[in-house]
Amino acid sequence: MELKHAILGLLSIRPMSGYDLGRAFAGTVAHFWHADRSQIYRTLDRLSASGAITTEVIPQDGKPDRKVHSLTDAGHRELLDWLSSPVEADRPKEPFLARLFFAAPIGRDGVGQLLDERERQMTEALTELDSITIDADDLAGRLRAATLRNGLLHTKAELEWLRETRRLLEIDESPRDAEA
Repeated sequence: MELKHAILGLLSIRPMSGYDLGRAFAGTVAHFWHADRSQIYRTLDRLSASGAITTEVIPQDGKPDRKVHSLTDAGHRELLDWLSSPVEADRPKEPFLARLFFAAPIGRDGVGQLLDERERQMTEALTELDSITIDADDLAGRLRAATLRNGLLHTKAELEWLRETRRLLEIDESPRDAEA
């Protein structure tokens, strides 16, 4: 999957500005895809150049013009072609696991700090995912709810795995985590 596919998918739901797309990435698909604003705008430029989207410029008083992007027929076909193609194999990149794999030189205290930081990140992620609401009254909504459930289950599983890893390594929770 490429970022363009996620953007085409979001634009198939409704026309959006680059800002709206950034909010959509943070608030609806964050459990399976991340994109920062600069990546979004670069990809929008490429999608526009390829004819996959059109852009309507809406003048605003006292603010920069609003650029609202919509799928073209070509963009819709590209999205459908991608959706109908064979599923790509996952090629995971897990920076935290890479650090943990090589963390022996920083000792038990350093490993404990890594585990503390990751647990904090996962707890924040769980809070964010719990705040997402999806109306699951049609096929599209049920599919979106299913992907959200996947994100919730993975995050909860990682939190449990972090606790197991602490027990395995005989690393107690940090005092600040135990008080929280």
